[in-house]
Amino acid sequence: MDLIDGFDPHWIWLAVGLALAALELVVPGVYLIWLAIAAIITGALTFVLDLGVAVQVVNFVFLALIMAYSAKRFLRDRPIESTDPLMNNRGGRMVGESVLVAAAIDGGEGRVKVGDSEWIARGPDCDAGTRVRIVSANGPILNVELLTVPTIEAPDGETGAAEG
Repeated sequence: MDLIDGFDPHWIWLAVGLALAALELVVPGVYLIWLAIAAIITGALTFVLDLGVAVQVVNFVFLALIMAYSAKRFLRDRPIESTDPLMNNRGGRMVGESVLVAAAIDGGEGRVKVGDSEWIARGPDCDAGTRVRIVSANGPILNVELLTVPTIEAPDGETGAAEG
């Protein structure tokens, strides 16, 4: 005797739908929920109509395709806007920061110290200890420029570096 012989098919489809919905919470992405909805609808149709196993499977496949295609179009037309678009872009978050050169930038490439780590840097040649600003990030490589210290004109006409 098979294990599923004692269960009505609509309960099996409902269980599959709920399992897929639960997996949607664990697995990243927005795919399994549409399969879960297709399984639950198949279970509801199986409860109302007396469908054979082959018709149930075909019904599930068609519903899953329809749900996935509809969801793709819906999400394409109405994308989910992030409140933090740079959340997974660590290099992008650093743009504008002022950092110290850890290993001299020679021939356009060196290393800068950001927080407690060092990153590959590309920019104008400069010695270690020079302060630079991150202007862009290309994956793990930071593009930097020299920081210019603003000058102010003294009342007697001489120029000097700004204090502060």
